[in-house]
Amino acid sequence: MITTLCLSLLLAPPPDAAALSEQAQKLAEQKQFTEAEKLWKSAVETDPKFFPALFNLGYFYYSRGQFADAAGMLQRAAELNLQDFNSRYLLGASLARLNRTDDALRAWRSAQKLKPDHAMLLALMLVEYEKGHYFSDAADVARSALKVSPGDESTYYPSIKALADAGDNTGAQAAAKTAVERFPQSPRANFEYGFQLSKSGKTDEAIGFLNKAMELDPKYEEPPYFLGEVLFDLGRNEEALPLLRRAIVNRADYVPARVLLSRALMKLENWDEAVAELQQTIRMDPMHPQPHLLLSQILFRRGDEAGAKHERDLSLKLRRERPESVEAVQGRTFSEQTLPDQSFSNQSFANQTAGSNKTGANKE
Repeated sequence: MITTLCLSLLLAPPPDAAALSEQAQKLAEQKQFTEAEKLWKSAVETDPKFFPALFNLGYFYYSRGQFADAAGMLQRAAELNLQDFNSRYLLGASLARLNRTDDALRAWRSAQKLKPDHAMLLALMLVEYEKGHYFSDAADVARSALKVSPGDESTYYPSIKALADAGDNTGAQAAAKTAVERFPQSPRANFEYGFQLSKSGKTDEAIGFLNKAMELDPKYEEPPYFLGEVLFDLGRNEEALPLLRRAIVNRADYVPARVLLSRALMKLENWDEAVAELQQTIRMDPMHPQPHLLLSQILFRRGDEAGAKHERDLSLKLRRERPESVEAVQGRTFSEQTLPDQSFSNQSFANQTAGSNKTGANKE
């Protein structure tokens, strides 16, 4: 005979994914994260198509730095709700953390179709396109970003670089000019415009903006370096020396500045000082080809043909392995563009778990 207890168990409704997800939410708010994870997983097992649990579990893993797990959950969530922006946004962020650039961009392009004017998404896509050397795509995103966020100073600098990398030097200079007009007291804006002017041969104008950038921020390493480069190209090597040394004081690991300082010293025939600087540079970055090439030239001049050949051959080998290092790139890159915050946010869960709606809410 079936007992009353057994009968009640048989007749009891199966676990409800929405209820489990809601319980997980409450536990997350109490910072009981292990228990919350178990309940979200139970919710997904109970109903593999329950969007809120998939999304929240994906965000949970993202916030914990478990990006592969996050990507798996968020991919499933995105496939369930074709109109959800957040799952695609965080999926792209997870994939970017895994250095899966193409996959991240695919997720973000899908998100962009839903919200084409989302400023942070555009900023992230711009950096990732640049990282993948998709310069034309990066430039297109840069133009959109500048239209969407014309008052955000941080939008200008990666956009200027993207336009320049795509060969749109006119657009890069125009963006830099707008930046300095909007933010005249910004050291970076003055530097960027001075840098773009120097690239287009407008040397006198460039010197003025580079000098202003140095005045506004004496500790900023790029303006003295690029002003030193302008003077070096003009053959004014004595004037370039203190600027290049200032750049190195501001940033000790600034290898392009050390290389250019060595070249200026060689032009002035300060051989011993040039050798010392090159040896220091090699100690800091033994895989950079240029210090070895310059050292080979000095050794050859001094009659050390064996040493010169060794350094030249090593330089050629390193140049094949690191061709990008030959270019004197700007010292401050844009890889620090922030991905969505990994810190745990209770609010991030609340809007995706309410009720039993399988598509969830669309949280910003």
